[in-house]
Order: sequence, then C-alpha cells, then structure tokens
Amino acid sequence: MHSSLFDIQINGFAGVDFQSTDFTAADVRHAVDALAKHQTLRFFPTFITDTMERLEAKFARFEEIRRQDAVVREAACGYHLEGPWLSPEPGFCGAHNPKYMGAPNYADFQRLQSAAGGNIRLLTVAPEWPGSAEFIRKVVADGVAVSLGHTDANDAAIDAAVEAGARFCTHLGNGAPKIMNRHDNVTQRLLARDELIAFFIPDGIHLPPSVLKNFYRAKPEGRALFTTDCMSAAGAPNGTYRIGEIEVYVNSDRIVRQPGGEGFAGSALTPDEGVTNVARWLGTGDEMARALFSTDVADAFGIRLPQIHP
Repeated sequence: MHSSLFDIQINGFAGVDFQSTDFTAADVRHAVDALAKHQTLRFFPTFITDTMERLEAKFARFEEIRRQDAVVREAACGYHLEGPWLSPEPGFCGAHNPKYMGAPNYADFQRLQSAAGGNIRLLTVAPEWPGSAEFIRKVVADGVAVSLGHTDANDAAIDAAVEAGARFCTHLGNGAPKIMNRHDNVTQRLLARDELIAFFIPDGIHLPPSVLKNFYRAKPEGRALFTTDCMSAAGAPNGTYRIGEIEVYVNSDRIVRQPGGEGFAGSALTPDEGVTNVARWLGTGDEMARALFSTDVADAFGIRLPQIHP
C-alpha cells in the first residue's frame, strides 16, 4: 500500500475542460474516474483567468456537482484559482487572456470564494500589482495559500508578498517570456527565495530535464514539489482540445500547442507519468519521487491522502 497521488493544478483531464462554461456532472465524474486510474485520488480543480462572471459561474457549477457526488467531493478537495490577478505583459501572461487581468480586488475574491463554497485553497497572483501585499495578507488570513506566478515582480514586490504570507511559486520557470536577461529575471529572483516552495512541471517540455535538475538542486530540501498543470488532453488520445477560449492540439510528442501561435497551453502529462519522470531525471528514487507528488504536497495543505494498492 502507498499514498495516492495529489496534484494542485488540474485544468482538465481525459477530454474534459474545467475552463469550459458548460461542463456537466457526467463530465466531471469522468475526469475524476480517469484521474483515479492514474493513481490520483485527490486534486485541486484549477480555474484560470476569465471574467468574474464566468469564473463565478464555473465555481458555482463545480460546487453543485461536488454536493451531488460524494466521489467528486472527496477527490476535488479544494480549488486553485490561477488568475485573473496576473501580469498581462507579453510572455508573462502565458496562455491567459490579458484583457481580463487587473489589480487584485478583495471583494471580487470574496465573491468567487462564496461561489466556491469557501473551498478555494490556493491562489496564484502576480505581486507587482498595486495593493497586492494587503490583498495577500487578507486572503492568507482567510486560510487561503498564496502562490506567485505569471509575474515579473522585482525583489521589493516579492519581499512584500512573502512578508504578507505568500508561500509558493506556481510552475516556476514558466509563465515567462522565452527571452529575458540571462541573470536579472524573475525566475532567478524566485528560485533564490528559500522561503518559497516552488512547484515544477516535470514533463520535459515546460522545463528540459537538465534545467529541471538544476532548479531542483537550487531549492533547499523540502522546498521543491511537483505538479502536472495538465489540461483536457492529459489522459486522452492525441487530437484537438480546448482550454477555455483557446483551441489546442496534441500529437505524438504530447506538446499542447496553440495552432498558429508560439508556446503551449498547459501540459498533457498525467501525475503518474510525472512521478516516473522525477525519479528518472532527478535520481530521487521511486519512493521520494512519489512523495514529492503526493504526501509532501498534501502535507503543505493539511490534506490526508487515501492509501492505494501498488
């Protein structure tokens, strides 16, 4: 027996897009059952940047499904809100639509948290927005963990965010332009912050294995964890999929490409594949790799994981 896997950033799975405005109870249960086949019995459904109205409707829809289905309720044990308080600058915004972004607003967060039944457990923000430190302080006081991501924050803004209670970095090394100053850049600034636990995506695409190895080594013990940041193509065949307003396609190399665009939008990695990659590329051994994708992550959020058979 060993612990099931736990992923804090699931944007969709097995053909189901959580960013859609019309996912059904059957869709969500299908995604939950498919994740279970990949040893993942707990996860945070993740909603990315959108209008407040659509985000509110998606949280309310998912909460109603959780109320009706005990299996979904246990598996989807909290939400991750990634946006809309991120950097709208090219490269830093990633696949998020910058037209919906702006400075954080606590009343808007409370509105979304109400729709989510109080179950938003993790929030990703860019701390360079005016008022971010006070906003982070209020959200943390509500018991929500704050992560820094899709940001070009300077050291002063990062200092203020950490002092206000920010604890994590969202998919560190990504959500940034391809070309930056080789030394003075936000990836290096955040990587150097021992106070912050960094999440990395071990798909070999978001971070080449050699980069992943260097980044992992740069963090103190216990300050590096893993996520898939997967979308609807994960656990599904090659083909065309959506992540919100964006149509993407996945072929045999399993890169989630935006047609006619550069870069990618999320991953097609499954959590169990992530464990295999961590063990192979970082030389952690199977037991530690599994912990970094299960109990170590769950412990950071006070979540207990069920046991499963090997």
